[in-house]
Amino acid sequence: MTVFYRRLPRFEYLSPRTIDEALNLLGEYTGEARVLAGGTDLVPQLRRREAATPKYVINIKAVPNLDTIHYDEQSGLTIGALTTIHDVAESPIVRSHYPGLAQAASQMASPQVRNRGTIMGNICNAVPSADSAPSLLALEAVVVARNKSDERVIPMSQFFAGPRKTNLAPGEIAIKILIPKEMPSARSVYLKLSPRHSMDLAVVGVAVAAACRDGICDEIRIGLGAVAPTPIRASRTEAMLRGKRVTTELIDEAARNAVTECSPIDDHRASREYRSDMVYVLAKRALTGVLAAGGSAN
Repeated sequence: MTVFYRRLPRFEYLSPRTIDEALNLLGEYTGEARVLAGGTDLVPQLRRREAATPKYVINIKAVPNLDTIHYDEQSGLTIGALTTIHDVAESPIVRSHYPGLAQAASQMASPQVRNRGTIMGNICNAVPSADSAPSLLALEAVVVARNKSDERVIPMSQFFAGPRKTNLAPGEIAIKILIPKEMPSARSVYLKLSPRHSMDLAVVGVAVAAACRDGICDEIRIGLGAVAPTPIRASRTEAMLRGKRVTTELIDEAARNAVTECSPIDDHRASREYRSDMVYVLAKRALTGVLAAGGSAN
């Protein structure tokens, strides 16, 4: 299929210098405005006429102090709304404490997009195949959103409302992502299946974060992408692993169970059957990587 790129439609461009100014503008133009950070999702959508043209585009790129990565030994990791995908992928803090998230970021799009696009933009675009979403789900991240008068915390498990839909309320801007301190002896991984590695959207994405002690799975969290209308947690599979002794048979059974928690579609990138098969393959690899290394699978 040939995609013809057209000129951007007409809209009024606004560039606030503070978060309060941005929130005032968004409140004033509720229903008529879109927020832009990196623009790597919004601009192509507008150019291709895949999204309704807003009357106003509010670019928050000039707002200070939203592009930080900070780790606290007690509270965990904070990722600002303007932190680029590249900075997350290359951050020594993220690589050390949350390697699965660093892997996910490093496998997203092209270097040019990673240098411009943001992790927050990736989840706010809310496509089922968003690479960062499975890892953020597995790490039990939360999104902090603000409006003109209040601030609230949205668990990542409640953030996605449907394809390209989030549970952000009108007038809200997502300002940061918080990830709790990692579990003791925790390991995490993200595995992605796509035709051209990072250049393509995920056909299947699997993230696992787990901790084992003396061969027992103390804690396990599994995030899946591109296999349901939104990124999801494989909660039933987690339950069958938690507190159990790690064996190759248990890992295989869990990977097969993960398939039953999915509802993939047929599209031009892959059939439903192929996606289901690959959930099993990637889940088994990911579970083996994090559980067998910390346990005693045999």
